Amino acid sequence: AQVPIGETLSLTSWNIGFGAYTDDYSFFMDGGKYSRAFSESAVVENLTAIGQKLEDFDTDFSLIQEVDIAATRSYQVGERAMLVRSLDADHTKYWTFAVNYDSPYLFYPLDQPHGKSVSGLLTLSSFGITEARRVELPIETGVMKLVDLDRCYSVHRIPAADGRELVLYNVHLSAYTSDGTIAVEQLELLRADMQAEYEKGNWCIAGGDFNKDLLGQSEEIFGGSAEGYTWAQPLPEGIWDGTNLSLVAPLDERNPVPSCRNADAPYHEGQYVLTVDGFVVSDNVTVEQVVVEDTGFAWSDHNPVSIRFVLN
Repeated sequence: AQVPIGETLSLTSWNIGFGAYTDDYSFFMDGGKYSRAFSESAVVENLTAIGQKLEDFDTDFSLIQEVDIAATRSYQVGERAMLVRSLDADHTKYWTFAVNYDSPYLFYPLDQPHGKSVSGLLTLSSFGITEARRVELPIETGVMKLVDLDRCYSVHRIPAADGRELVLYNVHLSAYTSDGTIAVEQLELLRADMQAEYEKGNWCIAGGDFNKDLLGQSEEIFGGSAEGYTWAQPLPEGIWDGTNLSLVAPLDERNPVPSCRNADAPYHEGQYVLTVDGFVVSDNVTVEQVVVEDTGFAWSDHNPVSIRFVLN
């Protein structure tokens, strides 16, 4: 099926936190307690709920990050297969998977090692994907390499009837970096790629976890302080200047809902929250609505974000 022009389409992006993050979960790399999910059954329960929620959203495209296919931390549960199975045939007609974390055994923390991980980006589409590729992103060298993922984004070509293509990007930029500059380099690569596609006449949409404060002032909106969190910094000023691209960050000013919580402790009042999940779209795409879906962080440290748009 070709993607329609001039009709409303919908997309949901969700970092599912490898199926571990119930609202009472905290993660060792964020200053919390655990390095693995609570149990195999907890992962299965979480993934079942996430699959059901994605089914309820009923969007044309889903971009999912942190999907484990074989990992110690998620008790070897095949999360990709579970999600593909849980959505109806229309939503999973076309899907791709790009590995962005293939880690040998991490022996830390000593009492319960994080272990071996194979994880990645799952993209689901109701419309025909004719080509998909994995684009490797620069990552830090040295000791930070051990905790950062094998960062990439995945690019999908979805044709329309007039010969043009919707070029869809599933993105998960670096979080655990020493100073946050590597995520900017990653963003610059994505920006150049999207701009080149726009100049060919294609529509471009990137969705995912940018690991940056997309609202630029999450502290003022939600409270708390971003001090010491390299992943919580705003995007560089003027990053979209000279391009035909713009950031679309979800914010309901009357009822602001964050897309991410810090996992230093179980979810609680006053915890540091912000919005790191959102979209970048090209000028030839009209955005009708963009929202954070409020799940209360029940199954992930991220809330899903959804966008409704029209290809002009």
